Amino acid sequence: MNTKETAKSIVALVGGKENISHLEHCSTRLRFTLKDDSLAQKEKLEQVDGVIGVRQNVQCQVIIGNDVVEVYDEVMNVLGHQLDTSEAPNKKKQSFGAVLLDFIISIFQPLIPAIAGGGVLKSMLLLASLIGILDNQSQTYQLLNLIGGAPLYFLPILVAMTTANKLKVNQLVAVSAVGALILPDMTTMLTEGAKFMGFGLENIAYASQVFPAILTVLFYSQMEKWFTKFSPKPIRIFFVPMMSLLITVPIALLILGPLGFQVGTVFSAAIVWLYAHLGWVATGLLAAVLPLMVVTGMHKAMIPYAVSSIGEMGAELLYLPASLAHNIAESGACFAVAIRTKDQRLRSTAISAGISALFGITEPALYGVTILHKRVLYGVMAASLIGGTTAGLFAIKAFALVGPGLASITMFVDESNPMNLIWALVTLGISFVASFAFVLFLFKDKVVEQDTTPETQSEILSQPITGQVVSLSEVNDDVFSSGMIGEGFGVIPDSGELIAPEAGEVTMLFETNHAIGLKTQNGAELLFHIGIDTVQLEGQHFSAYVKAGDVVKKGQPLIHFDLEAIKDLGYDPTVICVVTNKEEFVIKPIEQTTSGNSEAGILSIAPVL
Repeated sequence: MNTKETAKSIVALVGGKENISHLEHCSTRLRFTLKDDSLAQKEKLEQVDGVIGVRQNVQCQVIIGNDVVEVYDEVMNVLGHQLDTSEAPNKKKQSFGAVLLDFIISIFQPLIPAIAGGGVLKSMLLLASLIGILDNQSQTYQLLNLIGGAPLYFLPILVAMTTANKLKVNQLVAVSAVGALILPDMTTMLTEGAKFMGFGLENIAYASQVFPAILTVLFYSQMEKWFTKFSPKPIRIFFVPMMSLLITVPIALLILGPLGFQVGTVFSAAIVWLYAHLGWVATGLLAAVLPLMVVTGMHKAMIPYAVSSIGEMGAELLYLPASLAHNIAESGACFAVAIRTKDQRLRSTAISAGISALFGITEPALYGVTILHKRVLYGVMAASLIGGTTAGLFAIKAFALVGPGLASITMFVDESNPMNLIWALVTLGISFVASFAFVLFLFKDKVVEQDTTPETQSEILSQPITGQVVSLSEVNDDVFSSGMIGEGFGVIPDSGELIAPEAGEVTMLFETNHAIGLKTQNGAELLFHIGIDTVQLEGQHFSAYVKAGDVVKKGQPLIHFDLEAIKDLGYDPTVICVVTNKEEFVIKPIEQTTSGNSEAGILSIAPVL
């Protein structure tokens, strides 16, 4: 993958750098907050080399996989390390729920590396102490333990930074406001029963707290904007921070801090109540539905709870144990697919994704294998249910916020309960074996109907629709005409019936029925795209005869569309056909002399020897 070209294509297809108001990345995805979501071209993004998939809800999530850091760096180079955060004049209004979810994700997602790194370090120290490698009374142990605990202790500071960044206010002043709450002298005063202007202050230890920091920065942002508006410019540099701190910190100590503390307490208490009343059932059920939650992005709603739970109680007993079962189930399923499939490309993807899932990164497995094959999904969900139930039955606790997997298994080390790690390993083993066995039994390779006559692997691709054939360079779409998606041709249609030019398997049918993928007998992966920008019709005037997974014969109808209606609405109806895995084939155009379905064919497609 050429990361520079991938980055340029991604920026262009999300609407250009002027449409990006915020960008961050997690372990596998680029997460764009866009000014106008409608400018993102989802189906074109999914065809970019290096992009595994695209999910668009509150954020536009471009799934990259293990190369996400390198692609992110190149995207930032394209953006010049600066984002235009001004509001777009035609920005689509979002619901309160969508705005809230975007706000939460933007705050909590960047926290995970620091919390995960510190948590795993502490868990490794505990393991070293339990097996006698390191004395937990030694200064070396205590020093390393303090280092591992630093991210959690200073969690309010980290939250203040991410919240201020999201709200576009002065980070340093926001951090100062929240930092005042965890000053050692402030903590001592609160312990001794401090008062401010006659009002008593609650004795709350704000270290490791999340919600007091969020509420404090939210209030501070309003103070900063208000004082900036009315402050004389010559004194603004010190007057605005001074007045904002002067008002924000006392309000935080009197009202916002205690309120945030209660929010965190209720948050954790709700999960503890759920666990207490449903017990192992809750863990098992959560593990079973996690594949669907991760695919839709719903699992991000669990992050605030997990952060709060680890900050409040020092452990988490539902989401992370369930995630261990699910992650390892994804791994077992991928290795089973790798054994069963005869598709070399799927085998390669499954092995790579299986290794990633084994170490706690499941997106490559989910998007590259699981959701593409229903039987695999069923196997993963069943194994996750069994593994999650096991974790719930033995009340496993997690002590670090990191993707559970083989490399991070020390996150389950419990100094007061050595069996916690043992049961985590048991959960890992059961989840892997169950998923491997289920998928090995359930998975069936999709076999394309083969001709009985012997022939070479080269194919002659016939015309998929009647009309005038044009070169790809003449197509009025930069992404296709540049060859970025693949090599092929265009047809200016005179009918509305797209047919299969060769026998093969339908690999993808876009939800609006304007684009379809077909894999031929020799492995060529074809993409047919009906019209330019016709995704905006949202499926109107298109109807499909087939669905993903169907095996079709040459000449079989695939999609019907109302050609005249599409042209009347002002859309270019050109049908585009490209070979997306062009690097695996020698592709040569065949000279055409007439329109209509050509007996001679359009393209010669031969595998690279």
